[in-house]
Amino acid sequence: MTEAAQAAVEARGADAATPATARTDSSGRNTAVLVLFTAATNLADGMLKVALPLIATSLTNSPALISGVLTTLTLPWLFTALHVGVLVDRGDRRKLLWLANAVRVAVVGGFLAAALAGTLNLAMIYAGGVILGVAEVIALTSAAALLPSLVAAPKRERANSWLTGSETVCNEFLGPFLGGLLVAAGAGIVLGTSAITYAITAATLVFLVGRFRAVQTTAPAGVAAARPAIHAQIVEGLRYLWEQRVLRVMTLLVGVLCSLWGAWLALMPLYATTTMGLSTAAYGLLVGALGAGGTCGAVLVSHCNRLFGRRRVMFGNIFLTGALVAFPAISTNVWVVALGAFLGGLGSGLWVVNSRTVSQTLVNASMMGRYSAAARLFGWGSVPVGAFVAGLLAEWVGVKAAFAVFALIALTVVVPFLRVYSRTVAADMETRISSGAEPPAPGVREHNDGHVDDAHSP
Repeated sequence: MTEAAQAAVEARGADAATPATARTDSSGRNTAVLVLFTAATNLADGMLKVALPLIATSLTNSPALISGVLTTLTLPWLFTALHVGVLVDRGDRRKLLWLANAVRVAVVGGFLAAALAGTLNLAMIYAGGVILGVAEVIALTSAAALLPSLVAAPKRERANSWLTGSETVCNEFLGPFLGGLLVAAGAGIVLGTSAITYAITAATLVFLVGRFRAVQTTAPAGVAAARPAIHAQIVEGLRYLWEQRVLRVMTLLVGVLCSLWGAWLALMPLYATTTMGLSTAAYGLLVGALGAGGTCGAVLVSHCNRLFGRRRVMFGNIFLTGALVAFPAISTNVWVVALGAFLGGLGSGLWVVNSRTVSQTLVNASMMGRYSAAARLFGWGSVPVGAFVAGLLAEWVGVKAAFAVFALIALTVVVPFLRVYSRTVAADMETRISSGAEPPAPGVREHNDGHVDDAHSP
């Protein structure tokens, strides 16, 4: 390439980069739209999360088959997340959100038609669950990559708090509560409500302003731009995650803790409706305790960070998540189990806001799609693993013993977190967050003390 052509490429790249920062919305409009979209879609997700396993209990009494419903909803994270991450970094993220909701409407509409015809069966639920899972991978990865490019850095922690609060309220409280009530009235009602919610929510995205594509360096006219192969971009994203020590360990830690959530969500439908003797509506309220805790965590996170420090707050999530599975292992009392669910949700709300703020401080915008996908691969991808293992354990040693095993697993991440997210690293992170420092570029590696340098230097 000639020097003139190279200069043109650099100039166009600079021009493309400028709007990514300059066009972030300072009025709060983008935050409001993203919160509304997140709240509504998670309301529908929460209804289905409760409704589909409960519908499955009317078709089979097998813990393994019932837990398989949750497995199908989350399994796509294991097989599609990395490819979706590349898609998100290449494409229009708002259009991808529209695509995801269109797929959701089609699948849930198919469930509705089958339910009304009396032909809905486990095979259909499994197949539709996989497709819904792929749509969720696309939607969550696209939304996570959109926020840093549409919301100015000083407002991101507050935006993360609002997004986390709306997500937990709707996905883990209002959604499950409504799902439990509506499925008791009929499968068709809960499925129809979910489909309509997905359809209406997609319209809110037209009010977003800013850039919806990742900033890419483009070639001038007459100069062919070579797009890297998908495999090469996947490897680049994984390498980027691995070279950031804090992100790497946080991601692996979340994978372990998400397996506990998978175990709880897989075992609780049968445990609550048989061993605990709860009705389907009461089970919806029990699951809603997760959302109540998550809401409190999202609302109180800033106060907790000021009072205890971000590092201690994130560390506390390990024990709060452990309580989620430990309490059902020691008691069948609904209030004890609900308290465990509340504490698990509380820890999740505190962790999600803080971890999102940390990752948005460390991850370069051009890598956000691939990082989000890789991180969620380990997180959400661990949910079906936990659900599958929990189902097998429950068949072998019983449901209460399976809960106890997963409670012990929570303790395995204590030492790794304390060693990696040390006081020195935590102090450096707070400096970066408060200063609004730009994330390190791809190819930059982090030292144990939180500082960074060129990963490819000798």
